[in-house]
Amino acid sequence: MFAIIRKELADYVTSIRFVASFILVLLVSVAGLWAAREGIRGASLPEGTVFLGLFTTSGTVVPSLTYLVSLLIPIIGIALGFDAINSERAGGTLSRVLAQPVFRDSVINGKFLAGVVTLTIMVGTMLLLVAGYGLNMIGVPPSAEEVIRLFFYFFLTIVYGAFWLGLAILFSIVFQRVAASLLFSLALWLFFSIFIMLIAPGIANAIAPTADGTEAELIRNFELQRMVTRFSPNILFQEATTVLLVPLVRSLGMLSVSQATYMVPNPLSLGQSILLVWPHITSLISLSAVCFAVSYVLFMRQEIRAT
Repeated sequence: MFAIIRKELADYVTSIRFVASFILVLLVSVAGLWAAREGIRGASLPEGTVFLGLFTTSGTVVPSLTYLVSLLIPIIGIALGFDAINSERAGGTLSRVLAQPVFRDSVINGKFLAGVVTLTIMVGTMLLLVAGYGLNMIGVPPSAEEVIRLFFYFFLTIVYGAFWLGLAILFSIVFQRVAASLLFSLALWLFFSIFIMLIAPGIANAIAPTADGTEAELIRNFELQRMVTRFSPNILFQEATTVLLVPLVRSLGMLSVSQATYMVPNPLSLGQSILLVWPHITSLISLSAVCFAVSYVLFMRQEIRAT
């Protein structure tokens, strides 16, 4: 399997898509730094969270780095996996590889792990660039808790990218044409990113209308909207990222006036933030595992003939 990983890593690094993806990573890093430079001075950040503001502060025009990353990671994951299987099947190289003394599961495992390693290199480079240049810009060193929060964010980003990578590999197994696997992957990304936000209010208004406009009706309607949108891994990732990197966020739902009155306006500790988004983290890990497991089963059962 390690030979397959080395071969796939070499293919990824020497491909045009890797160069294009790395250029996107650099552009997102520059845009995130520019947004932090514009907005961090006017942001009221409590002591101990200034360094995290480099990743969460938006500028006047450019959004925050975390928002840009939530859009970039699916593109990279899809680009790395949409032709992982069907391109080799169409070229006849897959049957030649499996004719050698190579286990079939080593092929699918090697492709997935090589994609995860490539994604890890890109995300790690981006975070190090922003952290290094941002530290020189603000002159405030990170605390130990901020570094740990960044590590959790780094891990969560890799899991999020692994989901899209596994989904793209799944479509590359199901569809024989590369264009079909790419289009289905992009269509699902657009649905989870945009269309689910458009249909959520309609579903919530149909189930829990707000005709009277009472506080209880508004809260129930809002909670239903959040429940619908949380079927999207994009929303799960964005909410988990917000809680991990913005300790001032103490709730992900709508609060009543009585609840907000008795809440102490202090930042959450790291343990409390993780406890708040633990369902999001486990959901993303489960989705990534399910996508790869389905890809693994389908690939192991698929008939591959020499062409």
